[in-house]
Amino acid sequence: MAYDELQAQRIRLCLGERGVKYAEKKMFSGICFMVDDKMCCGTHIDKNTGQSLLLCRISEQQAEKSLEEPHVAPMNFTGKPMKGFIFVEEAGLETQKDLDKWIGLCLEYNPFAKKSRK
Repeated sequence: MAYDELQAQRIRLCLGERGVKYAEKKMFSGICFMVDDKMCCGTHIDKNTGQSLLLCRISEQQAEKSLEEPHVAPMNFTGKPMKGFIFVEEAGLETQKDLDKWIGLCLEYNPFAKKSRK
């Protein structure tokens, strides 16, 4: 499972500064941050480009809107994009303010997200 430890640490700090209780889980070829037992965000390294990506779980409406922004792409592991999931490329996460924005959107949606079946 390859992921950028620096990016993971930035996410940990961002969640910690907000007082969010979270758990880490290895999935999606990287590491995901679970909030209230639901996937909130994560990071992994793209096998094709070697680029570190932030995985965001946000509302479907926000995801559609976000795809119009630079450095944002749909999450597509299986050949079919997953609704409400996007990737943000490294260039879109250069500042702490950039990361805070995306983590904020993930946390905003988290109370409405459905838990996966075990």
